[in-house]
Amino acid sequence: MKIAILSRNRRLYSTRRLIEAAEQRGHEVHVLDFLKCYMDITPSHPSIWYKGTKLEGYDAIIPRIGASVTHYGLAVIRQFEMMGVYCLTESVALGRSRDKLRAMQLFSRKGLGMPSTSFAYQVHNTKDLIKLVGGAPLVVKLCEGTQGRGVVLAETAKAAESVIEAFRELRAEFLVQEFIKEAGGSDIRALVIGTKVVAAMQRTAMDGEFRSNLHRGGSAQLIKLTPSERATAVKAAQTMGLNVAGVDLLRSSRGPLLMEVNSSPGLEGIEGATQKDVAGFIIKYVEENAKPHKTRTRGKG
Repeated sequence: MKIAILSRNRRLYSTRRLIEAAEQRGHEVHVLDFLKCYMDITPSHPSIWYKGTKLEGYDAIIPRIGASVTHYGLAVIRQFEMMGVYCLTESVALGRSRDKLRAMQLFSRKGLGMPSTSFAYQVHNTKDLIKLVGGAPLVVKLCEGTQGRGVVLAETAKAAESVIEAFRELRAEFLVQEFIKEAGGSDIRALVIGTKVVAAMQRTAMDGEFRSNLHRGGSAQLIKLTPSERATAVKAAQTMGLNVAGVDLLRSSRGPLLMEVNSSPGLEGIEGATQKDVAGFIIKYVEENAKPHKTRTRGKG
């Protein structure tokens, strides 16, 4: 197969591992910096160009789109979809997962467990927002943050009001969420491919930090999921429409609670913690599913 990986840096661990896994299985792999792609939006003949060359003959693309460049990345994926190229991560699914508010609304509609969450536009609703999630301590979270950025723990109602008002001054969109104390600064990352959890790890925050992200100094270890946790992770990925997803869960007194679903999950932490060839699993999934025009959205939406 001829596969393109949409990535800004071929030296990143996840991109390197996908290249290695694909080449080991005999595929031709090209890494394309999607910000350098440009599109000919012509009726009936959509095309993509890269460094003066028209991109043709690809069987599949594997998007690795960073949060800060989501908008242009979505445009490139949609163009490939309209060209009939199989996209491992489809444009609509990526867009849903990057909008935390939209994702929470979809989880709620499907009846999936999640922390109590509130959202408002006007600052005079601040006290009501805090009441809706059970009061302080609580978490204030930017709707489009990643890797723990834009996530603040407010220990008191006064602190929560100050953080909310500060975010409002910046015209930022954010969620207010219940703080799950019994999680103890740990969460679970379940890596879902298709309809299966292929690897899972527990991430624990460093001392003095409540965010367990590995980018923030958290540690990771192998963990065995309960049937309920597995089912929740798979259903969350399917709700987003993602073929590959990193699903973040909290263990609570009322069962597994969804935090978020990552459409471009990093592979370094989970491969290190589980010693599993997750990159190989992803390439195998592409082999089994890549067919022309096998895209649910086909550039729509």
